[in-house]
Amino acid sequence: MCGIAGWVDFDRDLTRERVIAEGMTQTMHHRGPDDSGLWLAPQAALGHRRLSIIDLKGGRQPMVAQEEGKPVAVLVYTGEVYNFRELRSELVSLGRTFRTQSDTEVVLEAYRHWGEAFVERLNGMYAFALWNVREQRLLLVRDRMGIKPLYYYPTPHGVLFGSEPKAILANPRIQAQVDEDGLREVLAFIKTPGEAIFRGMREVRPGHVVTVTRGGLQDRTYWRLEARPHTDDLKTTVRTVRELLEDIVARQLISDVPLCTLLSGGLDSSVITALAQRALMAQGAGPVRSFAVDFVHNARDFTPDEIRATPDAPFVADVAAHVHSHHTDIVLSAGELADPQVRATVLHARDVPISLGDLDTSMYLLFRAIRQHSTVALSGESADEVFGGYAWFHHPQAIAANTFPWHSMPLQLFGVPEYALAPGLLLRLNMKAYLQARYQEALAEVPRLAGERGLERRMREVFYLHLTRFLQVLLDRKDRTSMATGLEVRVPFCDHRLVEYLFNVPWSMKTFDGKEKSLLRAATADLLPKSVLERRKSPYPSTKDPEYTHLLRGQFTAMLDKAHAPVKPMLNAAHSRILAHEPLENAPPWTRLSLEQVLMLNAWLEDYGVKQVSSPSGVPGAPTNAVRERAGEPMPGL
Repeated sequence: MCGIAGWVDFDRDLTRERVIAEGMTQTMHHRGPDDSGLWLAPQAALGHRRLSIIDLKGGRQPMVAQEEGKPVAVLVYTGEVYNFRELRSELVSLGRTFRTQSDTEVVLEAYRHWGEAFVERLNGMYAFALWNVREQRLLLVRDRMGIKPLYYYPTPHGVLFGSEPKAILANPRIQAQVDEDGLREVLAFIKTPGEAIFRGMREVRPGHVVTVTRGGLQDRTYWRLEARPHTDDLKTTVRTVRELLEDIVARQLISDVPLCTLLSGGLDSSVITALAQRALMAQGAGPVRSFAVDFVHNARDFTPDEIRATPDAPFVADVAAHVHSHHTDIVLSAGELADPQVRATVLHARDVPISLGDLDTSMYLLFRAIRQHSTVALSGESADEVFGGYAWFHHPQAIAANTFPWHSMPLQLFGVPEYALAPGLLLRLNMKAYLQARYQEALAEVPRLAGERGLERRMREVFYLHLTRFLQVLLDRKDRTSMATGLEVRVPFCDHRLVEYLFNVPWSMKTFDGKEKSLLRAATADLLPKSVLERRKSPYPSTKDPEYTHLLRGQFTAMLDKAHAPVKPMLNAAHSRILAHEPLENAPPWTRLSLEQVLMLNAWLEDYGVKQVSSPSGVPGAPTNAVRERAGEPMPGL
């Protein structure tokens, strides 16, 4: 899996900047605890931290290709290319030779043989930087779905890059500044492709290659979703989905270290666990290990609501018994979930305060526990975006809304609640205008199919919005919380072949039996217990323990008592009084969400030195030049 960092500068001798380059690389230690490497040349510094997954001895990086004893190309790479064995065989038949068994060397040799077009041959989750020594050219490449992160910061004479923003911010020439659009992006719960929250920083867009030369930067698309007619009948479509899933899971089981699955008892994770068990048993390598998260007193505290109708535990037990997995429950307490140190670790893992509260902390704690047993895990993430599983996919009001569907539901589920923020700040940010601008921007990208009208046309838009703006938030969360523990999480439902195929299946066929994710159920019905096949969609679990909210209340009150808590000027004073003093049994349903989000936002402002917010300039929702500066630098207040 690994983490990468680097620096290209055509006007500076970077061999004199080893200490800084090593410091940038060291920020990626959590992503690669097994090994470290740095390659330095006058114009390029490439750093790597390794989490050993494939070819434990031979896959060291940076990996250098040489001709006549001189380096010609250098690669730092993170992720997995699942078709590397086929590519290796093809390259060998074309005369290429290999020194290792790693997929890293396959990527390097594929570039040397096919040039920049090689990226179109890769199947996997990856982000990498490749330096062409002769041409003095850097390639920054990200996988099609944006599973693995890669950030960059253009400079006057080159670029800084890293798997996470912290790698770039470790360079003393860069300050952690955030302008109004950065703050809007934090509050909006969308992930606009290319945006990176911190001012001046960018994220390589999914399916893109950024090329850096003396002449500047160029951004090229090598993959995008396309609209095509779907000509398969229902029976063929169901069979194709099953065949794709079997091939995808089999490919993603490749590992030289212990592997497991994440199991929630929902349809998505149960399918992955069942397919993984079948494939491993066929190889004589089973049973598969499976892990689930649960909470102390959850059987006592759980009550159905409009989001979660059933607890996970009974369904997890059904699946584990049905497929005969080697299963473990990770049971978490309210104290663990509310621990400020755990929240701080999650914040540091993500670098930005885009949070789902205890869903994030429990995910981190789950991954930390799993890492004691396994180094790789397969997840059911993204099946809802690919097959159409969320409630709002089936909610006429949400579908018809002139905004992102997840923002149109009656109950606010995501982002910092607007009622928690000061009226003056809300007026200046004008989140409604920003969201509408981003929504229209996304709609303009949607590929169209000639003749497609009505609901089918709209549902294509809805799927595109989720795959490009909603899923990215969840993939980023899963990558950061897992890699913070040195665990590689793979997402089979993000295989681009499956995504391309399902994107063009008509909505009427995706819901042919009137249920959510009809095609997935039909394609895997023989693998699962009846209880799971009939279970209604239930999101990743959240604790119902009232002790958790009491602990949050105490931390929030303590924060308000601090004279200089940086988030206080941003808050609605009346709302804060309710959060601090209203008896919890009488508190409105959004109380816990507000507490979680405000505590995370305050920690971010403190830990990253973000002190104040300037007044916006220009049209609300449009880019501005105003910035939030580090503490201690002069800046107009709120």
